[in-house]
Amino acid sequence: MVMREADAVRQDIRPLRIGLLNLMPNKIKTETQIARLLGATPLQVELTLVKMTNHVARNTPSEHIISFYRDWEDIRSERFDGFIVTGAPVETMPFEQVTYWGELRHIFDWTQTHVHSSFNICWGAQAAVHHFHGMPKYHLSEKAFGVYRHRNLAPASPYLRGFSDDFSIPVSRWTEVRREDIPADSGMRVLMESDEAGLCLLDDPVHRALHMFNHIEYDSHSLSDEYFRDLAAKRPIATPHNYFPKDDPGRQPDNRWRSHAHLLFGNWINQLYQTAPFDISKIGNR
Repeated sequence: MVMREADAVRQDIRPLRIGLLNLMPNKIKTETQIARLLGATPLQVELTLVKMTNHVARNTPSEHIISFYRDWEDIRSERFDGFIVTGAPVETMPFEQVTYWGELRHIFDWTQTHVHSSFNICWGAQAAVHHFHGMPKYHLSEKAFGVYRHRNLAPASPYLRGFSDDFSIPVSRWTEVRREDIPADSGMRVLMESDEAGLCLLDDPVHRALHMFNHIEYDSHSLSDEYFRDLAAKRPIATPHNYFPKDDPGRQPDNRWRSHAHLLFGNWINQLYQTAPFDISKIGNR
């Protein structure tokens, strides 16, 4: 939902500034998924699309990147209420071998002085907990791929307000981080977890961040797009777990996570609105 300027100016509130560092190959699809969730909240949000300064995106038209994205170097002096870091197709590589790892580490440190709250997704979350807490990632014997049941471990958390005790979330990754590697003195709290897929969502209050290891932002056909893409490329790929009705790829999948995706992003946005300084220039002055 896009608000008309005439409607925005009559509301006596400050729009929330959200930055989206989009590391996914299909940037248009990812930015649309995130924007749809941010735009569904009743609060005004100004979304800034951000890219790595020296990394060249090869799967998105350059005209789109030039028109809508800003280099991180160009926005590093600005302040944001929220900042989202997406996943990236580099999860099987050691962090230090990713070409933009050095810049990403600077960005994570920058969020501690220029961002009120961060939301890291999939590989972005693995990278964040590795950077801030030294947590390793582990390669899986087979891809965690499908829709898995998760448990609400913290019903009193403001981020899980209104969540069911049991819900489904899409998962698509070859690696994982593990509960036993969470440092005892980190202050992190497990909010969501799956018996089959492991850790899902961590609250990291020391760094004012949420770390989401799965893809609650996916739309209905994201997993099927990945599945049929890999089939066409003759890559080994299993049918997504608990996704197609009766495991039949010829049938349309049911979206069983959409409401919880809206709820999680809505709760995060509400926390930003409740806790961020009205004067955005004061963000980072702690």
